[in-house]
Amino acid sequence: MSGHVLVIEDDRAMGALYRSALSSCGHQVSIADRGDTGYQMAKEGNYDAIISDFMMPGLDGLDLLEKLRASNPFVPVILMTGHGSAETAIEAMKRGAYDYLLKPVQLDELMETVEKAIVNSRIQTQSVRVGTPAEAGKEGEGLHMVGSCPAMQKIFKEIGRIAAKPVTVLIRGETGTGKELVAQAVYHYSNRKGKPFVVVNCAAIPETLLESELFGSEKGAFTGAQARRIGRFEQAHTGTLFLDEIGELSPGTQAKLLRALQERVIQRLGSNEAISVDVRVIAATNRNLEEAIQEKQFREDLYYRLNDATISLPPLRERQGDVPELIGYFISHHAKDLGAQRPGITPETVDYLASLPWPGNVRQLQSFLRQAILASRGYAISLETVKEMLSREGKTGGGKGAADRPFRDFIAEVLEGASTAKEPDAYAVAIRAAERELLSQAIRLTKGNQSLAARWLGISRLTLRTKLTELGLREASEKEE
Repeated sequence: MSGHVLVIEDDRAMGALYRSALSSCGHQVSIADRGDTGYQMAKEGNYDAIISDFMMPGLDGLDLLEKLRASNPFVPVILMTGHGSAETAIEAMKRGAYDYLLKPVQLDELMETVEKAIVNSRIQTQSVRVGTPAEAGKEGEGLHMVGSCPAMQKIFKEIGRIAAKPVTVLIRGETGTGKELVAQAVYHYSNRKGKPFVVVNCAAIPETLLESELFGSEKGAFTGAQARRIGRFEQAHTGTLFLDEIGELSPGTQAKLLRALQERVIQRLGSNEAISVDVRVIAATNRNLEEAIQEKQFREDLYYRLNDATISLPPLRERQGDVPELIGYFISHHAKDLGAQRPGITPETVDYLASLPWPGNVRQLQSFLRQAILASRGYAISLETVKEMLSREGKTGGGKGAADRPFRDFIAEVLEGASTAKEPDAYAVAIRAAERELLSQAIRLTKGNQSLAARWLGISRLTLRTKLTELGLREASEKEE
């Protein structure tokens, strides 16, 4: 793809060399021999890419880059220097350089970089699918529920129907489908809005501590209890308590929770005092509670007490028509804090992402898009970037991932990359790909039941959760869930 390129280079011989090489590839080339002159030309002209030396009279490369990003942040700037250092490279990329090349620059490398820069520049001016700031919510707000498919519209209606009713709510769905967002929506539209909303992830707290976490404890109630502790039920008084991963409660804690729901009283550990609490409970699980009841792992009476109203969330593979809308929403939501001033994504990339299975559901899609924004360095997310990310992760992507062909072929490709120094971490790449495929399939086949998947894999549930986070199948920055 040809374009108009501005070269800012104080060495006139090098400037002439770059002009000749670029012109031979079909580019229109303009030359400036000072940094300040180049800046004025960039402001007044219409360029698809800018190549700049680092040390120049008038304005050095970093200062020029900063001014260019302020005046026209969507024109890619390629910096070149003969005095490379880690600090300089990091600072250049931090300030928004499209790329950073060391002199003497190989002309084929420069031509390839310019070609990619022009493609990204053109993408910025094309019509790309992306969510609007309004869709992403106001700055500082959390995530919102997004979806236009019939299944999600039914869920929105169900939230409106039960939110203001004095009933407990059980939210069901695979890992990553957005159960906490549903809980927040129920709270938001209830008559308890503005009162406490307290979240407890029952699976993330050790069983020995969960009871005191929920109901509180008195000083000396157990080893290490050096002061009275107010539990989450008391903290949520007059408000809402969201109990995530409710299926992971021990039988003893289940019994005490049942009493709290039925009698609206609790007892702190180490105390006989009955404390009245006015709390609406919303629970969530990815487990099959009916099977857990049959296996004597979950109390049937507690199940019916929690089940006043049930909301079942579909996995993302059953609402793939919502993927484009979710992509636009997440890009707009995360762009500002990741430094992308004009987020975008090409239509073919959206279509490609919508065709993938996403075993980690909405959470996995969100995590992937955050990574894609970073990888795109402030430019629109291209199909090439996405496929490169997917192939490195070993996920389904353009025939390059471990999941797309025999594992032997994938290993051969990794080792070939190692032999040419293109892949310095062959062992880590192969192991990560194998782990991702193993865990993805386990989560898919168990329909998001992490406890069952952990048993199949012969690892603890905590280890599974940690691996899901490391592999991008579970959002690493999630709140206490």
